[in-house]
Amino acid sequence: MDFLVHENHTAVTEFILLGLTDDPVLRVILFSTILCMYLMIIFGNLSTILLIKVSTQLHHPMYFFLGNLAFADIIFSSSVTPNMLINFLVERNTISYLGCACQLGTAIFFGTVECFLLAVMAYDRFVAICNPLLYSTKMSTQVCVQLLVVTYIGGFLNDCSFSLSFFSLTFCGSNKINHFFCDFSPLVGLSCSDVSVSAVVPSFTAGSIIVFTVIVIAVSYVYILITILKMRSTEGRHKAFSTCTSHLTAVTLYYGTITFIYVLPKSLYSTDQNKVVSVFYMVVIPMLNPLIYSLRNNEIKGALKRELGRKIFS
Repeated sequence: MDFLVHENHTAVTEFILLGLTDDPVLRVILFSTILCMYLMIIFGNLSTILLIKVSTQLHHPMYFFLGNLAFADIIFSSSVTPNMLINFLVERNTISYLGCACQLGTAIFFGTVECFLLAVMAYDRFVAICNPLLYSTKMSTQVCVQLLVVTYIGGFLNDCSFSLSFFSLTFCGSNKINHFFCDFSPLVGLSCSDVSVSAVVPSFTAGSIIVFTVIVIAVSYVYILITILKMRSTEGRHKAFSTCTSHLTAVTLYYGTITFIYVLPKSLYSTDQNKVVSVFYMVVIPMLNPLIYSLRNNEIKGALKRELGRKIFS
C-alpha cells in the first residue's frame, strides 16, 4: 500500500460507511423493510430465471435476455444490499480499501450490463414488431450470444474506467464515506490528490454509455410506434403494445434514476437525495423488475400456470 502514501500523511487502508441514518428507530424500520425487499429480489429474480429455463414456451430471445437481466439484478443488488443491512446493526461499519474497490467495481459492472441489456431488449422488440418475417434470422441463437457478449464487454470497459480512476486516487485524510456503499462521487470528495482527470474520465464513459443506450432504445421505439400505428387490426396493435409496456416501464424507472445520479450536476441535489435514489435503483428496481415483467406478460403468466399445474399433478 506504499503507493497510497501522500507526502507526510498516513495512507487510508479502510473506509467507514456512514449509512442512511443515525436514528436508531429508523434504522430498525429500514433494516426490516430493505431485508424484505432483498429477499423478494432473490426470490423473484431466481424464479424468473428458473421459469425461463424449465419452460420451453419461453425459450425465445426476449426471455433469454430477460433471464440475464434477472441475473444482473441479483448480483447488482447483492454487491451493496447485504453490507447496507449490516450497517443498520452495527455502530461502525468499516470496509477495506480493496473491499471498497471490489464493491464499486461489481456495482458499476452489473449496472452497466443492465443498461446494455435494456437496449438489446428494445432492439429485440424492434425486430419482432417491425421485421417479424426476419426475426428468426436476425435474432438467432448466435446473434443473441454475440449481443450478450457485447453487453458484458461494455460493462467491463466502464468498470475499468471507474476502477482505474479509483486506484489513481490518494486517500490520506478523512476515511468516512457519507453513503451506504462505496459510490464513486463521495470517494472523489475524500481524495486528497488531483481529481481533475480521475473524476472526468468515469463521468465521460458512463455518460457516453447512457447516451448510446438511450439512443438505441429511443430509435427502436420510434420505429415500433410507427409500425404499430400502421397496423389496421386493433387486436394486433394491442398485442404489440402489450409486449412493450413492461420493458418501457423498466427502462423509465432505471434510466430515470441513473440519469439523476450520473448525468445531472451534483449541485442540483444533496447527498441525502443521492442516497434515496441509490436505494431506489439498487434495491427497489431489482425487486420490481420480476413483478413488472410477470404481471404485464401473458406468456410468463401462462408458463407459470403450466409449470405449477405440472408440479401439482405430477
